[in-house]
Amino acid sequence: MNLASNKTDFLVVGSGISGLVFAALMANRGKKVVVLEAHEHAGGYGHTFQMGRSAKFNAQLHYVWNCGEGQTVYQVLKKLRLEEKVTFELMDPDGFDHMVIPGYSLKIPANSEELIRRLVKLFPGHRRAIEKFIAAVNKVARGLDVLASRPTLSGLARDGLATLQALTFHNSTLQDVFDKFDLPLPAQSLLASQWPDFLLPPEKLSFYAWVMLFTGYQRGAYYPTRHFEHVIDSLVETITVNGGDMLLQNEVTGFLIESEAVTGVEVRNLVSGQVETQRADTVICNMDPRRAAELIGPGRFGKSIRRRLDYDYSPSNFMIYCTVAGLDLGDYGFGKWNTFHSGHDNLNTAFNAMYYDHDYSNPSFAITTPGFMTRDTSDRPAGQSIVELLTVADHDYFAALLQENKALYRKKKKEIINSILDVVEQHYIPGFRQHLVFKTGGTPTTNAHFCWSPQGNSYGSNMTPQNIGIGRLKSDSSLQGLYFCNASAGFAGFAGTFWTGATLYQKLSGDRIF
Repeated sequence: MNLASNKTDFLVVGSGISGLVFAALMANRGKKVVVLEAHEHAGGYGHTFQMGRSAKFNAQLHYVWNCGEGQTVYQVLKKLRLEEKVTFELMDPDGFDHMVIPGYSLKIPANSEELIRRLVKLFPGHRRAIEKFIAAVNKVARGLDVLASRPTLSGLARDGLATLQALTFHNSTLQDVFDKFDLPLPAQSLLASQWPDFLLPPEKLSFYAWVMLFTGYQRGAYYPTRHFEHVIDSLVETITVNGGDMLLQNEVTGFLIESEAVTGVEVRNLVSGQVETQRADTVICNMDPRRAAELIGPGRFGKSIRRRLDYDYSPSNFMIYCTVAGLDLGDYGFGKWNTFHSGHDNLNTAFNAMYYDHDYSNPSFAITTPGFMTRDTSDRPAGQSIVELLTVADHDYFAALLQENKALYRKKKKEIINSILDVVEQHYIPGFRQHLVFKTGGTPTTNAHFCWSPQGNSYGSNMTPQNIGIGRLKSDSSLQGLYFCNASAGFAGFAGTFWTGATLYQKLSGDRIF
């Protein structure tokens, strides 16, 4: 495609999941769509990579929610006629998350009554507090569903009290609510041990964000039957077979402005170095809104949008991607679930030690083993299994190390990997290192480089109460012809970005999906 000589209906800047969903829906509707992506892979944090002859690893996703029949992801795929091609496997409803802290362990079940029973068995003197807390969580979840949709009189009549209760927690952290219901500290830590999904501890995490994810997974925790690569490839294929263009390694370096309207972008081809312009009736900004505003000029935006653009970024993560051979992970207690390990019984302490003090001597992290989630083995060589480990890390710290002393950067990276593998060998798989076929680590600077995420952020805006809720940035940019479609201008995560892309499609097309 010659960028200089074409004008398109919709120009999508970035190929993160929300951008791909929007582009696929519009292309499927018959609109001319062009997607520009600076990376060599589509999908943002949803992309899959392979190093040498090793297994294929997803950059960040390890399980998802809202994929069941009638739910958000399914409804979008059905609209694209992909619901039979892109399918998902249900993880163990008896315990899709296995939480481990000093002295306690808990399998999180899909059933709230069973969760209460298990918690009461561990903490029999706190039955009433546990019951009241879980009841409040479920009520707030119903209220948030009403607030996230277009509220109707019937919906408000049915869930009005739930909606009001949800509003009372607008500025609350998860820790605030734990304290309100006087839950014992170990119970708090077990319930929030999946904090690596947010990269925030209870004292910083929005209660709204925790409720949406926790109850979302209780409705069904899923993994794609043919892995995340197939999901991304299917969205890209929908775009291209319907006449759209997917242009990789094309970086948007500026926006074209005419009479306070965005009419296109300036694009640099990262292979040839050539700079061209591309015009469109509408520009969909899937890149970070703050970064886009810097390119456009913050003063061009309305006052309320400028205020909402003033968000802080989410923390970044540290990933360890491994393949092992010569052992059956099922013999060591792994299965269709993720394991969350904390070396501290206080998750706030655990987070602060790693993120602020860069101390990983007693790490807290997640373990995921995708080979159990589906029978499809196309992601790895025969006889091998994938193990991925995830924790939090401070981008600025690693960026400074990398800039000042690469040897110290590599040393710190190796130190963290070894500290986590020590715990794996001590608590889960003795002799794990002896079975390693491949191992590599990804730091926050890796995320910034390969996923083009400012400060290596994993979720766009930080999931604190200040950034989650009614006052959150949405799709409207206040500039004619420009709409935001990103985790920071919608919701983060797999289901959240599907919803974000589909909601903007509904707004601009008038076509309803949900």
